[in-house]
Amino acid sequence: MKAADLHPDEALTFEPGGGLIHFGSSRLLLFDATSLGLLRKELIDDLGFNGARVILGRFGFAHGWRTAETLRDAFPWDSPREWQQAVPALMTLLGHAVVEDAGDPDEAVHASTWRDSYEAEQHLLHVGRSDEPVCWTLAGFVSGYLSFVHGADIYARETRCRGKGDAACHVVAQSREAWGEAIAGEAAPFGQATLGATLAQLAETLKTAEQRLQKHVRTLQSATAPVEDRSGIVAASDAMKRTLDLARRFARVDSSVLITGESGVGKERLGRLLHDESERAAGPFVAVNCAAVTESLLESELFGHARGSFTGATQDRPGLFEAAHRGTIFLDEIGEIPPSMQVKLLRVLQEQEIRRVGENRNRKVNVRVLAATNRDLAQDVGSGRFRDDLYYRLRVVELKIPPLRERRQDILPIARRALAQVARRMGRSIAGFTPDAADVLLRYPWPGNVRELQNAIEHAIVLADGPRVEAEDLPEDVRLTVPRPSSADLTLPLDEVERRYILAVLEANDGNRTRTADQLGIGTATLYRKLREWGKPK
Repeated sequence: MKAADLHPDEALTFEPGGGLIHFGSSRLLLFDATSLGLLRKELIDDLGFNGARVILGRFGFAHGWRTAETLRDAFPWDSPREWQQAVPALMTLLGHAVVEDAGDPDEAVHASTWRDSYEAEQHLLHVGRSDEPVCWTLAGFVSGYLSFVHGADIYARETRCRGKGDAACHVVAQSREAWGEAIAGEAAPFGQATLGATLAQLAETLKTAEQRLQKHVRTLQSATAPVEDRSGIVAASDAMKRTLDLARRFARVDSSVLITGESGVGKERLGRLLHDESERAAGPFVAVNCAAVTESLLESELFGHARGSFTGATQDRPGLFEAAHRGTIFLDEIGEIPPSMQVKLLRVLQEQEIRRVGENRNRKVNVRVLAATNRDLAQDVGSGRFRDDLYYRLRVVELKIPPLRERRQDILPIARRALAQVARRMGRSIAGFTPDAADVLLRYPWPGNVRELQNAIEHAIVLADGPRVEAEDLPEDVRLTVPRPSSADLTLPLDEVERRYILAVLEANDGNRTRTADQLGIGTATLYRKLREWGKPK
């Protein structure tokens, strides 16, 4: 058999019943090219170009090595040379690329041209045009195949690539010794024995990069006020610092915690901190909004169900408690669950076991329960709406998160972080807030807390025209809020406090005296009289 005789009908065999495809004596798998492209993007995003090149190149090398071994044993070649020359036809056969102008593998330098490389195509599709060749898997395949053929390390390297804008991919393969300094610093892992060393080198590179990044972060932190906790939660105010300190103490024990606070203060974020700094940090963190699930489905959602237990239950399904085994489950809006579920949840907390809907046996679970609510559960217990035994079982310790209006020192740091995050996501170059905008943010009471503040910042970024957010860019209800007197105002005479307060409201309303009088609860004539007294005529 000659290399030119390699044909799909003979090289590939399909089982009549499906499921098994063989190439020679080896099992073959079919992969969608786009799925490999998405994997490439994930590797590049997580490990960078060099890390992704090492992994994909190593995979290609192993594939090529194994393919050469399979070809040697699976087909009756006319001569060893025909087996050696099969790599171009094989790459075309497998759909890797259309290989043209392939040289003789017996030569010291082996060159070929690839057209329609799947790897270049996928890189352009998912990552974009590159400054360097990108057919790492295919170059690794040629390296592995020729290394097996020659019994020595052969390194295939692209000199041109469609992934960087060339008309076609051109590849040159020769021994590492022949390449010399031309491949110095490039990842060229050969042979099974070098895989561990290659991965160790990659790990060391990543470790060095991480250390540089951490140093950079520390430098930035030292240049700014220490307002962001290591958990990523902003804590410039003493109230929030005390809350985080308590959370870390509670994280050391495995007791249930009830997290209370108004809507939007970040209860789930604090629940994540309790999990991340506990002994369960390596386990799953499962969050569920109890108010978002109907009463009829809540039991199945939490505890799972057996096949046929109700209409639509076509298979056994574990619940969220089982999904959180050896980890933490966060039950948000716990005050909204109906009385029937309160009884069942209490049993789970007491016995540490669940029973799926439609089953008659219990299953042990090892789960820490964190519950959160914006309701006054103690009042609900008094009115009979919430079971007292469940309340005390959940509230082994309680963690109260103060609303944003009680920790005003956190407002601007949270706003600045939200500004940076949203501006980056939207591709906007906005550096910060004007003094007037910052003053408006500080005056507003933020009844929706952090969530409302973040939404207001996104609204402002959409409207902003300049390099900074102006007061006019903020939502109207935020801009037109009636300001509160500061603590410094309380040391002034009452007449002066009144004057400053009224003038500030007038300024917030852009000089609209009718609206100002209405907000202050005084008559328009009274406002006009006071303004004349203060030298503010029409």
